[in-house]
Amino acid sequence: MSNLKIERTAKTLRELTLDKLRSAIVQGYFRPGDRLVERTLCDELGVSRTVVREVLRHLETEGLVETVARQGPIVARLDPAQVGEIYELRSLLEANAARACAERATPALVNELRAIRKTVEDAFQQDDWPSVLECTERFYEAMFDGAGKQVSLAVVKSLNARINRLRALTIAVPGRRDESNREMNVLLDAIERRDGEAAAAASAAHIRRTSELALHALEQQQDQAASSA
Repeated sequence: MSNLKIERTAKTLRELTLDKLRSAIVQGYFRPGDRLVERTLCDELGVSRTVVREVLRHLETEGLVETVARQGPIVARLDPAQVGEIYELRSLLEANAARACAERATPALVNELRAIRKTVEDAFQQDDWPSVLECTERFYEAMFDGAGKQVSLAVVKSLNARINRLRALTIAVPGRRDESNREMNVLLDAIERRDGEAAAAASAAHIRRTSELALHALEQQQDQAASSA
């Protein structure tokens, strides 16, 4: 039987373009409501229109792009009701995972989680927002894996693009670095003690605070857009 395994040493052009455009939306280079003109994107990204179209369709499935009649693709607007629902779902899934992670915690898992959190804190210290987002994703993946919650992790991953877009709003809030570090260390301490209820409570408190910050930042963005219209 022939070996069907495909050897890949690098990302495809489509994947690189997807990463770049997703990052540009998440980090605010393109603002909510901005038109995403194919010809302009081809020039900026240096890729073909076919690649741009494929990437835009993919980003639409992630909730970062929407198609508007007579306008075409635009950066999806952040709806407060949907934002609230995302945080509600995160709270349910992450608190449940935190509880299970604590109950199943081993010294090796705790060390892994603390090492990842250290990379998050270092990235915060350097104002390296892309690394903060990337390492925070890694932390939650490790926590869900440690909890044995693979289906829940798959649901969270399906929302990651929108979660990171909201996370990018909150991590830049003055004072959020220290506040977030305190919240997450409370969570880690509970996991290390194998105190499931305390871990779930710490996770829920973190999400609740993050939701407040995101909705406030969104309100400020909308006010600024209205005043400049």
